[in-house]
Amino acid sequence: MSAPADRTLIAPAEMNRRAGRYLYRFVLTLTVVGFTLAFVFPLYWMASGALKSSAELADPNPTLWPQSWHPESYTQAWTNVGLAQYFLNTLLLAAGAWLTQLIVDVAAAYALSRLRPALGNVVLGMMLATLMLPVSALLVPTYLTVTDVPLIHVNLINTPWAIWLPACANAFNIFILKRFFDQIPGELLESARLDGAGPLRVLWSVILPLSRPVLAVVSIFAVVGVWKDFLWPMLVLPDPARQPITVALNRLAEFMPANQLLAGMVMASIPLLVVFLIFQRHIIAGLTAGSLKG
Repeated sequence: MSAPADRTLIAPAEMNRRAGRYLYRFVLTLTVVGFTLAFVFPLYWMASGALKSSAELADPNPTLWPQSWHPESYTQAWTNVGLAQYFLNTLLLAAGAWLTQLIVDVAAAYALSRLRPALGNVVLGMMLATLMLPVSALLVPTYLTVTDVPLIHVNLINTPWAIWLPACANAFNIFILKRFFDQIPGELLESARLDGAGPLRVLWSVILPLSRPVLAVVSIFAVVGVWKDFLWPMLVLPDPARQPITVALNRLAEFMPANQLLAGMVMASIPLLVVFLIFQRHIIAGLTAGSLKG
């Protein structure tokens, strides 16, 4: 008995016809171009707007191409409002969030995957349930927590810990890490235990070296999540000297010319675009990683 043929959107008989192939290529090209424009055009509009004059930006008849070029808006935005300090603040917040997320999320995923605590599935289910809640619903309880941390009663407002601690409790990262740890062959871990390795040694010497793809994904998500966040840093970092670039640009918008504001937004977006373009393969590989083959 022959194996059933794979079901596709277009029948193989249609693909063998010239009209079917042309229609398929037309629809595919139209779809790719449409999605590309939907994602790229806002970036182009922002970058080209920074090269226009303020008067041209205020014109009710927008232009797709700058009528007069003003590249100096980038240097002016950098020097006039001190974007370098806000970039440094953002880098510090992103680095700390990355480190705390790796420590907490890896430990939680390893415990749920390999140590198998009592009611582990219940704990994981409660973690995943938080993904169903809107961010706005968690703002008030999280804010009250960082203003008076339970047990130690410390106020974290205007400190990096107000960003780092809430960021480390990331249910999605714990889930993808646990799923990857579950796929590591138990024979490898058993061999390490027979050689005298304890749970921490197994984690450090066996699991983490095998988990580089998914660790790269978690790292990228951690950095991008903090870099582009706006509402939470605005609430917990009211001191202008400690604010990241997203909050600073919003605060300074009324004092900056429109083209300089757009230039600042472009410069704030460049690191994230570079990270995505460099590590896009790692993101796909980490999210789709299957079982390991020995």
